[in-house]
Amino acid sequence: MNADIQLSTVPNAWAPDSWQSRTALQQPLYENAAELAQATKHLAGLPPLVTSWEVLALKQALAEAQEGQRFLLQGGDCAESFADCTSPVISNRLKVLLQMSLVLVHGLRMPVLRVGRFAGQYAKPRSTDMETRDGVTLPSFRGDLVNSPEFTPAARRADPQRLIQAHAHSALTMNFVRALIDGGFADLHHPEYWDLAWVEHSPLAAEYRRMVAGIGDSLRFMETLAGPIAGFTRVDFFTSHEALLLHYEEALTRQVPRHQGWFNLSTHFPWIGMRTAALDGAHVEYFRGIRNPIAVKVGPSVTPEQLLPLIDALNPDDEPGRLTLIHRMGNAQIAKALPPLLDAVKRAGRRVLWVADPMHGNTESTSNGYKTRRFDNIRGELDQAFDIHAAAGTRLGGVHLELTGEDVTECMGGARDLSEADLDRAYKSMVDPRLNYEQSLELAMLIVRKSQKGS
Repeated sequence: MNADIQLSTVPNAWAPDSWQSRTALQQPLYENAAELAQATKHLAGLPPLVTSWEVLALKQALAEAQEGQRFLLQGGDCAESFADCTSPVISNRLKVLLQMSLVLVHGLRMPVLRVGRFAGQYAKPRSTDMETRDGVTLPSFRGDLVNSPEFTPAARRADPQRLIQAHAHSALTMNFVRALIDGGFADLHHPEYWDLAWVEHSPLAAEYRRMVAGIGDSLRFMETLAGPIAGFTRVDFFTSHEALLLHYEEALTRQVPRHQGWFNLSTHFPWIGMRTAALDGAHVEYFRGIRNPIAVKVGPSVTPEQLLPLIDALNPDDEPGRLTLIHRMGNAQIAKALPPLLDAVKRAGRRVLWVADPMHGNTESTSNGYKTRRFDNIRGELDQAFDIHAAAGTRLGGVHLELTGEDVTECMGGARDLSEADLDRAYKSMVDPRLNYEQSLELAMLIVRKSQKGS
């Protein structure tokens, strides 16, 4: 028996596999245990996707966000697909996040911490394990990390080889993002590099271009006085995903030289979804032992009596930058559900970063069968979040959004007032509806306006 297995049998001890002694929700059913073991062994021998020093740098930056010195912008796809691992899709996704961060930096007058929901967001929780169509029942599609969306027995089979494929696609994505950033793609001297085709036609184009011109003038003025400012040629950028499939996360959990403990090196910033945040569950057991900064999604049904023990389990030493709570209440429920949680955490004196996810609580289905979200509800929840935090004496330190740099029509409303009829035109998401580039930038501008009114 190896040391890790011995350790995981000791009460309260932790090892990368100790989650296996707990109830693990939202896991696929693999038909062949030997095939799964072979795939995870292969995965455990592959190079990590991120480094421990990047992880620790992010934790420090999140600690600064907790103190109101930074604002977190976390965004990307609801569920990445292997097919979208292409240079245009990746660069457009990075562009829209950079454009949003430019708006936020300019308007909030503070550094923005950029975290992408990509390079690993290949698994999605599902409401049911099985799906039935025309009398045929098959396993639900759980993302490219697990199976394929086509409704056939072969496609819906949980395939362990997809763990290896997900690592490969994540590595390709990370490599391209790093190359873009290191090559000056994010250089503030040239924000025109970030332009997408929509800018010429958007109702927001003039306001955005005025902002870019103003930043350029300010930068040239500062450099006339002080000389070239190297910090404006690149940005720090981090990745995140919901650490849902625990066999994958365990295989990429490593010890590194000169640092104690274990790091999840599949991503910088993993989070626990609302469906898997049970205090005695496998996901909380896994997360409590890794040194990464971590987040938990908090829904409207969560009570203070549930939340405080969860905070104790995940951050017992109240470590700065360790724990982010992402509330996703819905526009209709946030006014009732959020204040008791803010009050309880504040009275307990616990150090957390509060972040708003105005997307997941506002999903609805249309008469023509599409899952969508109304921009007015997204904006409404975010507006309320700022007001509720201000009233509670707490700070909203960031936003968590599902978005894309593509010209999709998945969320209704926004600057072009997309309607239910528009959803047919360019609905591309495999799972949840995303803000398109125009709606994303509009939301960034609304955040700035809301923040400026409250200051």
